[in-house]
Amino acid sequence: MKRPNILLVYTDQQRWDALGVNGNGEIISPNLDALAARGTNFSRHFVQNPVCMPSRVSMLSSQYPSTLRITHMGVPVPQDLMTLPRLLKQYGYRTANIGKLHFLPHANRDHRQPHPSYGFDVLEVADEPGVYEDAYRAWVRRQAPDQMDAISAGLPPNTSVWQRAMGIDDGIKHRGEPQGRHDFKRAIPFAADDHLTYSAFVGARTTEFIEAAGAEPFFCIASFYSPHAPWIAPQTYLDMYDANGLSLPEYPAEIDRRRPADPNALCSDEQLRSAKQGYYAMISEVDYYVGRILDALDKTGKREETIIVFTSDHGEWLGDHLRFGKGYPADDAVSRVPLIISAPGAPEARQYDGIVEAVDIVPTLLELAAIQTPPFMQGESLANLIMGQDVRRKRAALTEGTGWKSLRIPRFRYLIHADGRESLWDLALDPGAYHDLAEEPGYEGELTACRRYLLTRLLEMERPRERTWTY
Repeated sequence: MKRPNILLVYTDQQRWDALGVNGNGEIISPNLDALAARGTNFSRHFVQNPVCMPSRVSMLSSQYPSTLRITHMGVPVPQDLMTLPRLLKQYGYRTANIGKLHFLPHANRDHRQPHPSYGFDVLEVADEPGVYEDAYRAWVRRQAPDQMDAISAGLPPNTSVWQRAMGIDDGIKHRGEPQGRHDFKRAIPFAADDHLTYSAFVGARTTEFIEAAGAEPFFCIASFYSPHAPWIAPQTYLDMYDANGLSLPEYPAEIDRRRPADPNALCSDEQLRSAKQGYYAMISEVDYYVGRILDALDKTGKREETIIVFTSDHGEWLGDHLRFGKGYPADDAVSRVPLIISAPGAPEARQYDGIVEAVDIVPTLLELAAIQTPPFMQGESLANLIMGQDVRRKRAALTEGTGWKSLRIPRFRYLIHADGRESLWDLALDPGAYHDLAEEPGYEGELTACRRYLLTRLLEMERPRERTWTY
């Protein structure tokens, strides 16, 4: 039996509802919508942490952040951790990550230094667009050395601090100082040629990897930075959207009254629409390169022997709760993300509306590749759902950070802190999770049920060390 290839298309900061197939009538995402038509679309998929590093390592290891003891940013992933690429190599796979990995803090290191392999045969890492001297910058320099100053998304603040402390000047003029990459205000046209974007880099290098693949099975992560802020996209994609015609978030009246009248301020009508224009344009650009990658699979005859996964590491508030970015308290805007899986021989155009988690992805891929799931992994395979059976044991999703845990069940989201404070939101009545009901009369039974759900999940998560004999 020849094991299937595995292609994982990974975006950064993409909300669940930022796809046409998920009911968004404004966004243009034809290639991803077509991928859903050829596979299973999981409409209630939740990540285990609402920021990049913990979410990414949790997904690729099928372990919860608390198990890994990586519940916040800035914690280097142990180099010997057993993740999917390292496991697949034992079964003859050639493995690659092209684009963002974020297993190491990136603001305080020299990106010219070789990166730990983490089990990948090919590792072309670029953690930020044009910010560091990395694989993306090297790719652009080879094609257009005169445009290096035009590709940076802006220095992260901590990078500026580190470079000043170390006396480093990389010779690049970074955009938007001092806001740089934390500019959430507006759509921004990409300043270099369209074919030099970070998304173009990921799309081109992934396509080349597929075209060069031999007889051995491959596992490739095509890891895009979009639609992470700042909202930078080629004008071609910005022009696909009329900002004035885009919808605004639905705010409760008391929240809406707090919005500013100044059109240049965060969460004004003008700013919200401009941000959405840039966010959607970035997704449409990714969608274009996803189409190119899928074309490469078709042209090489590999499409019918490849499992294709599309997902994201977390979402984006995009003005919900008058906020931008991601993080605590992990409401649906930042914890619910797309998940589409297309597998050889599986039924097409399926949608599963039950709750699934990012830790479920690796066990799913292992089962579809006829590889046993190690006992330390904590996810539950979705393979039976993909193959047309609606059998599912898990009924809730856990998202956790340092000092808090959040449980998502079909109707409610429950949040508890280390000091005992609780919150409860009824998402059937309040989809945006604006009204905390934990202290409201009449919800005592729901609170009790959520506490029980959480306690049983914590017991299920336990992984004692295996004994070697009876005593």
